Amino acid sequence: MQDIFGFAIMVIVISASGVMSPGPLFSANIIYGIKEGKTAGLKIAIGHTIVEFPLIILLGTGIFTSNIFPEFRVFIAIIGAIGLFGFAGLQIKSLFQKNFQRNIKSNRGPVLTGIFLSALNPFFIIWWLTIGFKLITESIELWGLFGIVILFVFHIWMDYVWLYIVAFFASKTTSFLSNRNYKILIISLTIALIYFGIEFLREI
Repeated sequence: MQDIFGFAIMVIVISASGVMSPGPLFSANIIYGIKEGKTAGLKIAIGHTIVEFPLIILLGTGIFTSNIFPEFRVFIAIIGAIGLFGFAGLQIKSLFQKNFQRNIKSNRGPVLTGIFLSALNPFFIIWWLTIGFKLITESIELWGLFGIVILFVFHIWMDYVWLYIVAFFASKTTSFLSNRNYKILIISLTIALIYFGIEFLREI
């Protein structure tokens, strides 16, 4: 296939700016990694994938464009901020419950969080409308609509690897944290989520 190696390198280098950037998904991934272990990162990545692949298809086929995004931007920012505030409140509430447990397993929590924090993150959508859109147009120019699949394959593995690694290291902190320091860490991450919620609103 034409210049597929060069295209792969370009996707990996450009994608790193979005995949590894700190944001609400990163903070939530650390929280779930601490509470549920390294596999939480993979679950969040699955939720992220459920949103990201359809978005790339919609952008590649021209159904979703930068022209219509301003109409949804305010809605996305407000709902996303409310969701982040709610998620942060639940995390703090769980720390002060009488039956507090450090390790709480949930099969659907990380996946739903990955969906929510991707679909309602205006910065994530803006990245694909700007930086990521170059990758989409390049892939279509090289291989037609099938290029979208090629682009996605070269991009998505980075999300899985990065989120898994972050959750893995986060899970290791529980072995040497006291309950008090554990709570302080979760509260700090929760404050970060509140900050991102405020940033969402500031972008309106």
